[in-house]
Amino acid sequence: MKRISDFNFSGKKALIRVDFNVPQNEEGEVTDTTRILAAKPTIDKVIQDGGSVILMTHLGRPKGQKNEKYSLKAIVSTVAEVLGKEVQFASDCIGEVAEQAVSNLKGGDILLLENLRFYNEEEAGNEDFAKKLAQLGDVYINDAFGTAHRKHASTAVVAEYFPEDKMFGFLMEKELDAIDKVLHNGEKPVTAVIGGAKVSSKITIIENILPVVDNIIIGGGMSFTFIKAQGGKIGTSLVEEDKQELALQILESAKKHNVKVYLPVDVKGVGEFSNDAEITIYNSNEIPDDKMGLDCGPKTSEIFDEVIKSSKTILWNGPLGVFEMSNFAVGTINLGNSIAEANKQGAFSLVGGGDSVAFAKQYGYDSKVSYVSTGGGAMLESLEGRELPGVAAIKA
Repeated sequence: MKRISDFNFSGKKALIRVDFNVPQNEEGEVTDTTRILAAKPTIDKVIQDGGSVILMTHLGRPKGQKNEKYSLKAIVSTVAEVLGKEVQFASDCIGEVAEQAVSNLKGGDILLLENLRFYNEEEAGNEDFAKKLAQLGDVYINDAFGTAHRKHASTAVVAEYFPEDKMFGFLMEKELDAIDKVLHNGEKPVTAVIGGAKVSSKITIIENILPVVDNIIIGGGMSFTFIKAQGGKIGTSLVEEDKQELALQILESAKKHNVKVYLPVDVKGVGEFSNDAEITIYNSNEIPDDKMGLDCGPKTSEIFDEVIKSSKTILWNGPLGVFEMSNFAVGTINLGNSIAEANKQGAFSLVGGGDSVAFAKQYGYDSKVSYVSTGGGAMLESLEGRELPGVAAIKA
């Protein structure tokens, strides 16, 4: 498999799948440039070698219809600003308009194609559509980890037309290396923090990581299913009644793998789901019938802190409380501080999954951990042990 760092793009037209599905305000202005910045090293490499760049991406969900609201025209100026270079725009991603724009490219030029999802064929993984895209470039680079779990025309099928000249971009390499570090090459002890609302959404991850981790910290709403399954009283806290048996099986499986499982020992209990509700600290298995736990308590934070600080590799996926409400973000903030401290002491920490990433950015932990994943669904499927179509296509 070719590596981008070893490839010389001089005189080549590089067709790069990026993930510029960026958030915008009502006026269509980009409100977060993280994804554009993440693709910059790959684009810079091609340009510095003397190649030209053809960027393809989707934006929003136009459902196969050309829709001005989802036109990439609105983000051209922001892309140019972030890259520090002029960016040309083609008002179509295939056909005569795209071909003409590509034929005019000189070394060092950057072209952004119109939204791929203006065509249903993109999400359908249509061969003919992929072939039309492939005709635009001499070499294919997939640098869109956020869509690597989809077998779309531009993320997987197009690679078939570049049997010799296909590779991952720098972002994809970093994402895959980070996951590999946790799942295969992590320095021990390895600790996984799995939080969030539901056990059902994290089962496969837990099952897949049990053979490779030393500790699992389970927090957030999903912890109550485990606590109740063991006979604890959880009041009106969130619970998946039909997953209690599964929770016990996970605990049993963890024991067989010599994995220590840590659950909250105390929680912040309230009578109503409100940031202003009166808070009482309860043992996590002795919550009164009319109360619910919305965050872990101080004793829990101390225990988790000890586990984290003695770890060399840390995976963080999911919050420990209802962090959207400031009074119940404390447990997750404490966790973030513990991971940041471990990181400072030389541990490797990977943050992945929508809520954890949002939290890390909101509270400034994105600069205090080793790596923050750019791909929610792709990251989760990787942790579940699934081969991502966008990855498999490059390795094939």
